[in-house]
Amino acid sequence: MSKKRAEGAARALGASRPLGTAHLMIFVPSADRNGKKLKGPSWMKPTLRTLGRLFRGATAYPEGLGVWRDDKAGGKLVFDDTTIVFSYVAPEDLTPQALGELRAFLHRLGRETHQGEVGLVLDGHYIGITEFDEVRR
Repeated sequence: MSKKRAEGAARALGASRPLGTAHLMIFVPSADRNGKKLKGPSWMKPTLRTLGRLFRGATAYPEGLGVWRDDKAGGKLVFDDTTIVFSYVAPEDLTPQALGELRAFLHRLGRETHQGEVGLVLDGHYIGITEFDEVRR
């Protein structure tokens, strides 16, 4: 559906908010880069909170089985129960400040859960973060 047609449908349905046209998905892991189950609470709710605060809302799909190839470990396959959290983002909400806050969250997720890669998809483009920012004090 074209943007013009979607805007017409939104008006016809009485929508009062702008269209969320950028599709953002974050893969939330349940295991570290070695396949060891994460201890402590899931990162699903913090991910939902972050996207809800930055982009007005988010939804988590139930866990699904995922696999990731760790090239730094000789191509070892790491399986885990991945949750996908997605949000439809209005383009005007993808501000440098919002992206900076999302970056800080994703890098913390990667560091604290010992990931080899934190994956997200923005508008159909996969973005893999493999080097995580150091904690700023």
